[in-house]
Amino acid sequence: MALIREKRLRQLHLSLPVPPRAAGQRPNPTFTPAPAPTGVKALTPTALSSQFRLADFDKLAVLGRGNGGTVYKVRHRETCALYALKVQHYGNPAAAAEADILSRTASPFVVRCHSVLPAAASGDVAMLLELVDGGSLDSIRSRLQGTFPEEALAEVATQALSGLAYLHARRIVHLDIKPANLLVSTAGEVKLADFGIAKVLSRAGEQCNSYLGTTAYLSPERFDPEAHGGHYDPHAADVWSFGVTILELLMGRYPLLPAGQQPSWAALMCAVCFGEAPVLSDGAASPELQDFVAACLHKDYRKRASVAELLAHPFLARRDVSVSKCALRKLVADVSSESRRC
Repeated sequence: MALIREKRLRQLHLSLPVPPRAAGQRPNPTFTPAPAPTGVKALTPTALSSQFRLADFDKLAVLGRGNGGTVYKVRHRETCALYALKVQHYGNPAAAAEADILSRTASPFVVRCHSVLPAAASGDVAMLLELVDGGSLDSIRSRLQGTFPEEALAEVATQALSGLAYLHARRIVHLDIKPANLLVSTAGEVKLADFGIAKVLSRAGEQCNSYLGTTAYLSPERFDPEAHGGHYDPHAADVWSFGVTILELLMGRYPLLPAGQQPSWAALMCAVCFGEAPVLSDGAASPELQDFVAACLHKDYRKRASVAELLAHPFLARRDVSVSKCALRKLVADVSSESRRC
């Protein structure tokens, strides 16, 4: 489904009721906050390697195209190692910002950037990224005959939230969480990708006023920051986008509009800012999963769960870890195998 990406949204003045809250008062979640999982060995961020040249690689396939850039599957001629090469055209400033952010990160839940390869003749900038062989969750959803099973969704959610916890702890906000920007390997590893509009906050508690983003995944307060004092909490905005993403994987389609409706800007604005959450049919999701999604999609950002609270939610905290990991690996393997047969 084609989604609209606005560089700047028109200023709207939406009358969204926001109940007052006493100073210092926090919403009372129905679950206890907990830190992100610590079972994976920490990596140390390092300067991006300069040992590679564009001439060292053969392009094998186009993995994706987006605003101002293309991602290729490439092979290093000497070692035969496979990578993803993201080429930002015509000196797109987002490339430098993305490379800077990725140079600050070293997490198993964030796609790794090995090198930045300038192409002086064309003005293009290329980032040499790790190749995540299962593709994006959006591509898997589009090829899947059905919806994501809850066990696989729990694993996706845990790893994606672990990536967000890592970023938020370093004052980095993604601002464009969606299925197309979550990659998964055939080993069942989920990684956050595409940091083209991500932002490094200068201080804890800093708010944002950026209108950039994929319209369908913008939170209500991002549609009209002026209605919220001209700024919004970017951490809560990431949680909303994550919640829409999980609901989309569960339903097998974009969830905030009726099936088949074109995602125009006006339709999305009405759905996000005024619409009710979709009603799931009986048996479509467990009560734990429904409560988990609801915790992400409070229209009042102050009532939205934090990343730490979501990681402690019963839908994730009480899952059978081995079963959920196995379910995700099987899902990716089945879809990949079906794709090869086709």
